[in-house]
Amino acid sequence: MSESAFRRMKDLPSTHLMGAGTPMCAGCGGLQALHEIYDVLGEKTVFVNAAGCMTLLSVYPFTPFRGSWIYTAMASAPAGAQGVRDALDLLLHKGRMQAEEDLEVVVLTGDGAAYGMGLSATSGAIERGLDFIYLCYDNEGYGNTGQQFSGATPHGAHTATSTGPRGYPGYKKDLFSIWAAHRPAYVATVIGSDPVDLARKVEKARGLDGPRLLLALSPCPTGWGFDPALSVEIGQLAVKTGIWPLKEYVDGELVHTKHPRQRLPVEEYLAKQERFAHLFSPRRNDALIAEIQGRVDAYWEAVERDPVG
Repeated sequence: MSESAFRRMKDLPSTHLMGAGTPMCAGCGGLQALHEIYDVLGEKTVFVNAAGCMTLLSVYPFTPFRGSWIYTAMASAPAGAQGVRDALDLLLHKGRMQAEEDLEVVVLTGDGAAYGMGLSATSGAIERGLDFIYLCYDNEGYGNTGQQFSGATPHGAHTATSTGPRGYPGYKKDLFSIWAAHRPAYVATVIGSDPVDLARKVEKARGLDGPRLLLALSPCPTGWGFDPALSVEIGQLAVKTGIWPLKEYVDGELVHTKHPRQRLPVEEYLAKQERFAHLFSPRRNDALIAEIQGRVDAYWEAVERDPVG
């Protein structure tokens, strides 16, 4: 793989492809990541959008994209992507489309579909070797319908359907490892608040064929409960505390692209969000905070023991 064109902030695209003025929430971390990803992928991209927050990007008959956008039901975006990719391949095979006119097929989905409703269709697409990019904006809940918990909801978080004193009793599903177990072409975690790392990974994914996952943590002011102005800061804290590891899987090898050597305490991230307010008030829940911290510590201790495992 050649050296990345994105070595520093000044190397990032200076103009944006996506139109402004969408109905998305202010401070949406998913929209931030999508802006940056689309700038690197370029105009020759067709988005297959599973029902979710990003469906709001389209106000019929318009979308903010320069190219094509297709809406699908929540569980069937990979099937839609298969149909689009097959149609493009047929046009190329019959000479009705030149290679330079080909499009990158991108599934655009939230965590509700990626971690739950659409997981079986996605697994099938990976097994078939479908040539597509699967972009998940992970706001850790069903954000478009009131922030009910999903398979991506972190332990202890309050949601519309987990409101007890300890919050969500389950644990966030490891979608990265589920994808990697399928042996796809590429898997990566990204976040809009680290645009250089994100651009490098999009560039790498774009240069590969086969199933590719870009999993973007997406701070959600509406669902998580914070001022939209803090969206970038909260994204950065997710990385600095080690809660959101930035990593990639390629050629059968797992590599962490950022190592927070002096990790901040997880409570610096948790305390800025209303969904974790019950951990601090009216009485501080030291046991649950320590449990969350312990799981993060254990993860990074394992990484230090085996950096490429």
